[in-house]
Amino acid sequence: MGAQMPDLEDAHPVHRVTVDSFWMDKTAVTNQQFAQFVAATGYVTEAERALDPKQFPGVPLEKLKPGGVVFTPPAHATALEDATAWWAYVPGANWRHPDGPASGIQGKEKYPVVQVAWSDAAAYAAWAHKRLPTESEFEYAARGGLDRQPYAWGSQWKPGGKWQANVFQGHFPERDTAEDGYAGRAPVASFPPNRYGLYDMAGNVWQWCADWYRRDYYRTAPAHNPRGPADSFDPLEPGVAKRVQRGGSFLCTDQYCARYIVGSRGKGDPDTPTSHAGFRCVASDSKLIEE
Repeated sequence: MGAQMPDLEDAHPVHRVTVDSFWMDKTAVTNQQFAQFVAATGYVTEAERALDPKQFPGVPLEKLKPGGVVFTPPAHATALEDATAWWAYVPGANWRHPDGPASGIQGKEKYPVVQVAWSDAAAYAAWAHKRLPTESEFEYAARGGLDRQPYAWGSQWKPGGKWQANVFQGHFPERDTAEDGYAGRAPVASFPPNRYGLYDMAGNVWQWCADWYRRDYYRTAPAHNPRGPADSFDPLEPGVAKRVQRGGSFLCTDQYCARYIVGSRGKGDPDTPTSHAGFRCVASDSKLIEE
């Protein structure tokens, strides 16, 4: 595991980028931290808001219930071409109930918050006097000073035989053997940090970036402080504008999505919260970074 490269067409051409200095949170934002934000502001996330019938023509009103997209492993092996075999929209799923109404976050205060849309992440960042990282900032931080290495920790997938990130082991998507100690999400900082002291820059949960996603952006991106394109275009879903996600998640595996590789790119509908995506923040003032 770990040897197979994902499709990196959208990460080409390979080019050198410089970024101005910045500070980054050591971990993804946790349930505890997000709860503090909600308690202070009364903020209501996208997954908790009533759905607008105008955006869902033809859907019966009784089915328009707020919720989020949840990973549910199928009972049997399934073809990997159809992600609906393991993803489902679940009414009542939100950051307090990340895997559906019967789930909760009690005792999981140090787990990364999930079921947050891009706007939810941006709202938290603004409240904390921070912002979401650009894609180039995230990659710079994830590399931890290493040059052209595939992983945030170096060149070897399991140095010394030890897992370095929370990813998927077993047979995807129906059986996660949890060889790394976790089936599903893990508490933040459960694995060693990279050389910059940052935890979970690969695996555990995807992390929202500030940039719009375009598959061809690297062909025209500036060499200094790239901020992403002015709009989004994904040829695989031309009608869906997307934001960049980075780092991969607990579902990444060389059988399907090896995007724990530090140079690879992810993307997501900014209005769709899921059970495997969260975020962390950056700032220009060290006093704002939480220990």
